Order: sequence, then structure tokens, then C-alpha cells
Amino acid sequence: MMIGETVRVAIDSIRANKLRATLTALGIIIGVAAVITMVALGSGAQKAVEQQIANLGANVLYLYPGQSFARGVASDVRVSLTTDDADSLRNAAQLLSAVVPEMVSSMQVKYGDQNINTTISGTTAEYMAVKNFKIQFGRSFTAGEDDARQRYAVLGADIPTLLNANPAAMIHQTVLIRGVPFEIIGVLQRKGSQGSFMNQDEQIVIPLETARYRLFGTSRVRSIAVQISEGVPVQQGMVDIERVVRRLHKIRPGGDNDFQIRNQQDLLSTQQAATQIFTTLLASIAAVSLVVGGIGIMNIMLVSVTERTREIGVRKALGATRLDILMQFLVEALMLCLTGGALGILLGVGATTVLSRSAGWNTLISTQAVLIAFAFSAAIGLFFGIWPARRAARMDPITALRYE
Repeated sequence: MMIGETVRVAIDSIRANKLRATLTALGIIIGVAAVITMVALGSGAQKAVEQQIANLGANVLYLYPGQSFARGVASDVRVSLTTDDADSLRNAAQLLSAVVPEMVSSMQVKYGDQNINTTISGTTAEYMAVKNFKIQFGRSFTAGEDDARQRYAVLGADIPTLLNANPAAMIHQTVLIRGVPFEIIGVLQRKGSQGSFMNQDEQIVIPLETARYRLFGTSRVRSIAVQISEGVPVQQGMVDIERVVRRLHKIRPGGDNDFQIRNQQDLLSTQQAATQIFTTLLASIAAVSLVVGGIGIMNIMLVSVTERTREIGVRKALGATRLDILMQFLVEALMLCLTGGALGILLGVGATTVLSRSAGWNTLISTQAVLIAFAFSAAIGLFFGIWPARRAARMDPITALRYE
């Protein structure tokens, strides 16, 4: 039997039992759609993590206050970081390209007749570059303006929305921060959450010296962002930071640090690895439905072989070989799976699009996942179609013709 005739007979058989063929392919359709959707969700989450890593800036470490120790025992008193720590790192550290202290507090902000409570960040002019912020409107303040304690403010991307104002029109306008007037000189581009409790788009950035002497009234800082010089390993940079700060805090050799150094890229890399494992787990669970669909196809094909026993006997009596009968049923199972795989791809892409637009989830349709799911559906058709096809091919023609 020619290949073309084999395909035509398989199509005629599927058309003769449309409802049964549809129900048979349903398992493959759902399985392929589930694999594509789950992988798209996992890939979208992984892409979001990668974007977070990029937004943190390159080779940035964060120095936070820690606990003080007395004779190896931690006390309840937390040691404060100050601008002196930042100055020491800037002057004495050898492997750092930028040191950015940051004072942070929640304060009342008034603009026109609008009044909100939001985060005020006092920092240096290097803050934008180290934290990888981009200016959408206006500009940022300079180091000279910081030293001069200029009352300038750069707004986060969400602040104009919170104040019901046009961001472009706010440039050179005045905003009151805890009753002190500040001139708005810039608005930042949206950056999004970085996995912390503070939304960086809902902050107002002002010069560090201005914040220190006009608003905060203290030299204490919440954190110090440190950018390691290009080409320097992160671990060497951490050693350089420890050397300077331990000497400034007069910590003896062997003593515990009263500060913390955090590498947020390591935290996000761990999160990325967890996301990859989660994606693989979801895809594996979804692939089980493909196997279940394949078992359903084998079951239906066995029933089809039993129903068409007399037809098989007639074909063999007319000269059909075992290979012809084998190919007939194998092609039929393969076509069911390929059709189900194609419909499953459409369903999976549609479901992914709906989830992305309606629920706002991060999704990324992977071409590789689509091809693998489709190839897997074809492999299932071959694997689970072989046993029914072999059973049909091995039938004795005399016994098959006598079958009622």
C-alpha cells in the first residue's frame, strides 16, 4: 500500500468516528497546552528575575548596620552606620568605584492641594548611576549642588500619579517635604519593585547634605551602596570593605562584624535557580497529561482494531502485507496526536495570552518549548500506537474473516 493511500485510509477512519477521535485527541490537546502555558509562566518569572538583576546595577554590594558584640555575645543595641563610614570607604578603600550612602525616612509631602506620605531618600549624585536609574524628565542633582545643600528633589515615577499631576509639568515646580520647600528638577523612569518592601518608584530623592542638615538632622544612614571597580571579583571587594569598616569601628582581629554586607545579586540568583526548578516541575506535571493522553489513544486504537477485525481480514486476503496493516494503524495514531498537538499549541498560546493580559502575569512563550511539546506529542503517537498496530498486523486473515 502506498503512503498516500495509507494516509487517506487513516483520514477516512478518523472522519468516520469524529466524536471518538476528538475525545481521543483531547488528552493530547490539553497536555500540549498545559506544557506550553506552564513553561511560559516559568520563563516569564525567570525573565522578571533577570530584569531585577539588571536593575540592581553591576557589582553592587550593600552595607547595613549590624549588632554590637561584647565578649562574643550579641547585644540588643544595633550599631549605626554614618556618613563617616561612607567617607572612610570613599577615601581608604582601593577596589571601589562608587560609595553611595542613603538616608531614608517616610515624610509628609504636599504639592498644591495634594498631600501624601511617602519615602524620602537623601543620597549622593552617584545614586542614579549606581542604582541604574534613568531620568525621564528634567535632570538629577550634581555633587556640587549636594555640597551646597541645594533644596532639589527628583521624583520617583509613581509620585506624579500619587499627586495627580503631569510629570513633565512638575519640573521647576515646588513641593513641600515636611514643610520645607524643594524645587522639582527631575522625574525618574519607572523601575518596578526589586523584591524589597520599599517601592523605588514611590520615593523622592534629594541631596544627602540637604537631607542631613535640613530634614533628618542626623548623620546616620540606613545603608551604603558600594560599587566594586570593574574587573575586581566581588569577594575581593567585600574584603576591602571589611578592612576599612572594621578599622573605623575599632573591631579587634577575630571579632565579629557589627555590620552586614549583602550581595543582592546572589539573592536574586538563588531566586532565579528556584524559578528554574519550579518551571521544570510545572512542565513535568503538565507532561504527565500528555502521557495520559497517549494511554487514551492506545486504548481507543485497541478498540478500533477489535471493531475493524473483519476489515483487516479482507485487506490481508486482498494482498495487504503485515507492514501495510501496521502502517495503516500507526499513521492513524500519529495523525491523531499531531492534530491534537497543533490544536494544543493554539490553546496554549491563547491561554498564555489571556493570563498575561487579564491577570497581568509575566509570561514568555518559548519556541523551544512549543517545538518540544509538538515533537513529544508525535513521539507519544508512535509509542502508544505501535502495540495496537502490531496487534492488527499479526492477525491471522482466516480468523479475522470469521470474526463477527
